[in-house]
Amino acid sequence: MNNLTLNDLRIVVTAVSFIVFIGVIIWAYSGRQRQRFEEAANLPFADPELPCEIAMMQKNASADANNGKRSGDE
Repeated sequence: MNNLTLNDLRIVVTAVSFIVFIGVIIWAYSGRQRQRFEEAANLPFADPELPCEIAMMQKNASADANNGKRSGDE
């Protein structure tokens, strides 16, 4: 009666894996996790250091807004 075969072990591992999978799905889609996941999803956009190209575009835009005036010009 205690003769567990390799196939019995495979069945048990498959069943436990499926139960864990269903548990992760329930946890991920629960309403309590929504706020945390939304914050995590927006992390790439919250980086204060901008790539060089974007920083140069912003610098040029601010120069255009000043009509090409430099700090010493009046």
